[in-house]
Amino acid sequence: MKSIFDQNTREQLILRIEQINEESKAQWGKMNVSQMLKHNTYWNGWMLGTEDHIYKQAFMGKLFGKIALNRMIKNDKPLDKNIPTSDQFKVKAFDGDMELEKSEWIALIKAYENYNNPRFIHDFFGKMSRDQIGVLVYKHTDHHLRQFGL
Repeated sequence: MKSIFDQNTREQLILRIEQINEESKAQWGKMNVSQMLKHNTYWNGWMLGTEDHIYKQAFMGKLFGKIALNRMIKNDKPLDKNIPTSDQFKVKAFDGDMELEKSEWIALIKAYENYNNPRFIHDFFGKMSRDQIGVLVYKHTDHHLRQFGL
């Protein structure tokens, strides 16, 4: 399975991110391209621990998180369309500096080369192994790029 911890995979994702432009339109979901970029910079910062995030698993995640995670990452199948977004990752602003967000997202993708965030606990899935994190980050990134036809 593809993982964000593989250099070739990161390079392929970066090439796809670089193709995003103001004309990029969502093929599903409610986000516009600016919201998608901001969502991904925030989400990857959360995964990487670049800011002072509070990591806590939600109650429902404690009940169903591991089952959902295992289903989500058990094979190479892309994530389903219209997966709900946690409230903390919903972007309300409709515009922003697209080139800045793209460059920040690319920098975050590159940062997975030296991933080290032992504090990380997913808000639904809970504590995750490095391998699980690698697959989830790849699938999340691929999901949003496919959402915009890339």
